[in-house]
Amino acid sequence: MNITEHPSDRPPGWDWRHEGSCRGTDTDMFFTPDDREQRTIRARRERRAKQICQDCPVLPQCRKHALTAAERYGIWGGMSETERARLGRRHTQRLAR
Repeated sequence: MNITEHPSDRPPGWDWRHEGSCRGTDTDMFFTPDDREQRTIRARRERRAKQICQDCPVLPQCRKHALTAAERYGIWGGMSETERARLGRRHTQRLAR
């Protein structure tokens, strides 16, 4: 998220990250700093992160990455880890039918 690497150091297929609205933003806004974060503080932090994601030009790519890579932590593509897990469970249930 706070991207400072040289363009030649980028993994293939990750160029979209350099176009994100989150570029240059402190990653602490997108990831829980520790397991002891209070629920209200976490909700406020996640809301601010999602506001940044809301109009992001690469939101679809970010979300697809998070779902494909099964990112376990943080706000990715405007979704929290709880929202991604819930979406994954629904998808699994649909496949089971």
